[in-house]
Amino acid sequence: AELASQLSIPVIASGGIRDLDDIRKLLAVEDDGVTMAILGRSLYEGTLDFTQALDLVEATEAAKDNQADLEG
Repeated sequence: AELASQLSIPVIASGGIRDLDDIRKLLAVEDDGVTMAILGRSLYEGTLDFTQALDLVEATEAAKDNQADLEG
């Protein structure tokens, strides 16, 4: 996240993403510039369910949008 915040281009997380906890960690640094992730092994090995990951991302984004609306 520190490196991503110093760059002017989006950063893609690749490798080491195993489960929903890792997705949560990535969502926490999205504002620092980590905006995408490549999932592979975790899907093949079954340690991450894509639908659950997508639901988590969508819920987090909706919560951010709601917070932004409240702050006006």
